[in-house]
Amino acid sequence: MNMSPGYSKYLLAADAILLMHFAFVLFVVLGFIFIWIGHFAKQKFARNAKFRICHILAMGIVLCESLFGTICPLTKWENDLRVRGGEGHVYETSFTQEWVHRIMFFDFSEQTFIVIYALFFALIVLTFWVIPPQLTLNKTNV
Repeated sequence: MNMSPGYSKYLLAADAILLMHFAFVLFVVLGFIFIWIGHFAKQKFARNAKFRICHILAMGIVLCESLFGTICPLTKWENDLRVRGGEGHVYETSFTQEWVHRIMFFDFSEQTFIVIYALFFALIVLTFWVIPPQLTLNKTNV
């Protein structure tokens, strides 16, 4: 395949978005694991309010996209860049479904992924209750 320099920029940008998307997924999945490990190891980061709020919001976004049948904007953006770069659409379904299928050889329905996302979100909410974030107010000397 003969690529012009313009097409290379699109494909490079698509790859960068793919890496950002992968980092987002890792943040959600590994963040949950690290919260529990941090809790048992008595590490402060496990109760860091900013981290915990970002974590629950990230999974909430994934669940909402799934419930409303919305394709992730990162997936759409990556696909659009790959089309501009001459490749065509990479994902026929959601990012997560595509990669889970490739890695584990399972072909789950969108409804199954909704259930998985909802259960994982429920675990994160439960973790929020069991290991509450430390909400501290900055005290200033007056």
